[in-house]
Amino acid sequence: MLLYGLKRLLHVIPVAFGVSIVCFMLIHIAPGDPLAAILPSDASAELQAQMRSFYGLDRPLIVQYGLWIWRALHGDLGVSIATGRSVSGEIAAASVNSIILAIAATLIGFTLGSFLGFLAGVFRGGLVDRLASGISMLGVSVPHYWLGMVLVIVFSVHLGWLPAMGGGPGGSDGRAVGWDYIRYLVLPAITMSVIPMGIIARTIRSLVADILSQDFTQALAAKGLMTRQILRHVIRNAAPTAISVMGLQLGYLLGGSILIETVFSWPGTGFLLNGAIFTRDLPVLQGTILVLAMFFVLVNLIVDVVQGTIDPRIQRS
Repeated sequence: MLLYGLKRLLHVIPVAFGVSIVCFMLIHIAPGDPLAAILPSDASAELQAQMRSFYGLDRPLIVQYGLWIWRALHGDLGVSIATGRSVSGEIAAASVNSIILAIAATLIGFTLGSFLGFLAGVFRGGLVDRLASGISMLGVSVPHYWLGMVLVIVFSVHLGWLPAMGGGPGGSDGRAVGWDYIRYLVLPAITMSVIPMGIIARTIRSLVADILSQDFTQALAAKGLMTRQILRHVIRNAAPTAISVMGLQLGYLLGGSILIETVFSWPGTGFLLNGAIFTRDLPVLQGTILVLAMFFVLVNLIVDVVQGTIDPRIQRS
């Protein structure tokens, strides 16, 4: 098991290196001048040159990348052009909120999706199958930002049960985690969980239906095993694929929550990234995208190791 984990870790290193290059280059090929957000329109050429030298924008791209990745490896992602604050500090505070939101949404989506998918697979072809499949299809099809606005109108505006936006009394530091914080978390977590719920439900439905049609399950029934014992074998065979899908969805939610966080003004990395895009804040853009990409790579590594632990056949392959 240890050898398998080390092999997967070695595979991650070149992937992480390639991701860092893509993150760096995507920002620099985008149009616009990042200093336009802080310099007046009539700034002198001398002042512009000083600012470019201060932020290292006057150096060749290869030198800029080398210095950036070296500082990033030491936890220094630069200084925000728009606010003058440490990029690492801003991302660290926002990452706590994004991780909590993504985990909450994944747990909700995985629980509901597994339940619906399992029911649809066991009772395939019947009314329960059609109902569960319809709910999962609706979850995949509904735009989540639209759903977020509908939930705000219903539960915040009309009913007044939950707050419409914000991150709770702890603000953006994410340290005041309690019931007040959870109240702000409910609506964005439910909104983000809809798409993973639909994907997981459809995946598990196909897995369960396929496993139940295989010869070994029919042999178990012929030997006289009870239904719950047979279903236990079905769950064990479906678990590796289900965990893989859940891990991918968690990675997507960590990196793709910008719309939801903007709708609910949730102080996470997506909200931070949205603000950096409008202000053309290159250090924040680069640092946030790099951190989100590394989160995705790390989640995939963990999923690979967990899969290998559950199913030894993966290690042998």
